[in-house]
Amino acid sequence: MKRRESRQIDIGGVKIGGGAPVVVQSMTNTATHDVAATVNQVNCLTNAGCELVRLAVPDMKAASALREIKSQATIPIIADIHFDYRLALAAIENGADGLRLNPGNIGRRKEVQEIVVAAREQAIPIRIGVNSGSLNRALLRKYGHSTPEALVESAMGHVRILEELDFHLIKISLKSPDVLQMISAYRLLSEKVDYPLHLGVTEAGGLVSGTVKNSLGIGILLSEGIGDTIRVSLTRDPVDEVKVAYEILKALGLRQRGAEIISCPTCGRCEIDLLSLAERVENALNGITTPIKVAIMGCVVNGPGEAREADIGIAGGRGQGTLFKKGRLIKKVPESDLARALIDEVKKMVN
Repeated sequence: MKRRESRQIDIGGVKIGGGAPVVVQSMTNTATHDVAATVNQVNCLTNAGCELVRLAVPDMKAASALREIKSQATIPIIADIHFDYRLALAAIENGADGLRLNPGNIGRRKEVQEIVVAAREQAIPIRIGVNSGSLNRALLRKYGHSTPEALVESAMGHVRILEELDFHLIKISLKSPDVLQMISAYRLLSEKVDYPLHLGVTEAGGLVSGTVKNSLGIGILLSEGIGDTIRVSLTRDPVDEVKVAYEILKALGLRQRGAEIISCPTCGRCEIDLLSLAERVENALNGITTPIKVAIMGCVVNGPGEAREADIGIAGGRGQGTLFKKGRLIKKVPESDLARALIDEVKKMVN
């Protein structure tokens, strides 16, 4: 698919936009001033494939903790700032690689200018992070409520301020829990600017509803070539956000990381315990980063064909299964040994 042309920025060595691969982000949910807990979560996110991580900076204690967290992290740290411009200045001083500012609540132009001066000196990009839940009162009076046009106007107002201050290390997000509103807003914005865009459906909910909303909102825009970074918002362990993000990218052919599991939904033709088998295999392959397509099929109708098309796969039925590798039948295995046989063969292929 043809991707929207955008400027490229650099956040702590990670390229954003300008044809670079779509970058996966997440955010910690620990208290940032708890350095040990935050570092542990950053490391877990890093191991899951997270490439940028955002930390809440609600007070000076959190801003000061960034220095120690940064010294132990291996991915760039973005400071999430609201209300007090001095927190942004402190975050820069303590080594943040990027800033996220909300134009609906950050303060007056003079205060934004102080942030820009400090960010320019350190070549630190700023994300203009517009959220439908925190639009300023003037825009709400103008539009009556949150609309795609209101989100875009909010972002463009802040863009103009930064541009007038000759600052162009900009990334923009327009987030809403309303999927259609979010999609419309990004489409409008993509026609107005060439800055990289960070996609997300905010406050999307738990694992099921949140995955659906993010997959639709982020997936539709990415399929149109819009989007340079993504963050899947879930009321879950943030590691799950990263996992879902990569599944979206894999489904669109934009990034490949880890095992892509192809397994049937089961039906009356299934003659093995496919649910337990698929769950065991998926859990065992969770830490694999090498791209590999793994088929776990439970009947003789589509199973053999799907298994042959995968890098490796099994097609089960009547108490046993057939193991395929690169389209070739390798051996038949009793049902009780199917999971172990498949897991062992996958690990041989990726090691």
